[in-house]
Amino acid sequence: MRAQGAGCPAALLLAVGWLLLAGLQPSRGANVTALQDPGGVREGEDEGDTETYEEAENDSEEPESDASAEAEEEGEVQNRTVVKEVEFGMCTVTCGVGIREVILTNGCPGGESKCVVRVEECRGPVDCGWGKPISESLESVRLACVHISPVNRFKYMWKLLKPDQQPVILANDSAILEVQREIHPMAFECDTLENNEIIASVKFTIYTTNELQMRSSRPDTDAVLVFVLTIGVIICVFVIFVLIFIIINWAAVKSFWEVKACTTEVHSEPGSMRYKNLTSLDQSPTEIPGREDDALSEWNE
Repeated sequence: MRAQGAGCPAALLLAVGWLLLAGLQPSRGANVTALQDPGGVREGEDEGDTETYEEAENDSEEPESDASAEAEEEGEVQNRTVVKEVEFGMCTVTCGVGIREVILTNGCPGGESKCVVRVEECRGPVDCGWGKPISESLESVRLACVHISPVNRFKYMWKLLKPDQQPVILANDSAILEVQREIHPMAFECDTLENNEIIASVKFTIYTTNELQMRSSRPDTDAVLVFVLTIGVIICVFVIFVLIFIIINWAAVKSFWEVKACTTEVHSEPGSMRYKNLTSLDQSPTEIPGREDDALSEWNE
């Protein structure tokens, strides 16, 4: 009875031990996998981190390349602006409004040294003083205000000027005014306006027919007088220089005139001798009969 009772507890202990061993093995496997899994997770995390870092580097490199490209474009634009040199031509007017050429001196197409880029407006002082008519005859005169094309861009105000009085504004508002000559001279003024601002002002004098004829005849007389005076001044200057030269080189001039006088005397003596011989030959035929008569008379005696 005791032997059977002692064997039962031993069997129970063995069964419990097997159960414990069976339970410990799954737990160890779980621990081993648990130990391995963290390492795998870290490797995955490292791979993700490296991928994000590489993407960040790529993103950072792309803005740098864009910035460098923009800088190069700006540099090219600056170089173009520096290379192209521009100069301005002369304005077509010295007062009022005119035009001028904008000339490119470098960077012209076709290798040209200069080329006209465009034509722009230029301005000078407002007061243009006294102008000249565009055409005139003995009966009428045509006057023109200061303007550039297009003519209708500006407004024009014509005034009749009177001494010691306010100017009279005329009804004509065009750029051209035709005036008939009268018995008295007249003065006109034209103001060119843009945006109600005067940009040019010019005056004209209209002479009578008699005054015009007198003024037209004066230029010929003036030209003749100027020509005569110029010739007279040139001759006077030449004579003065000759006198100065003679005074400075008086010894040389004196010797020159003495040599010339001697040569003229030498040339004159042979001429006089020839003249005497010719006269003697001319007179000899007439004188010979007289001498023969004298000789015969002496012989007879």
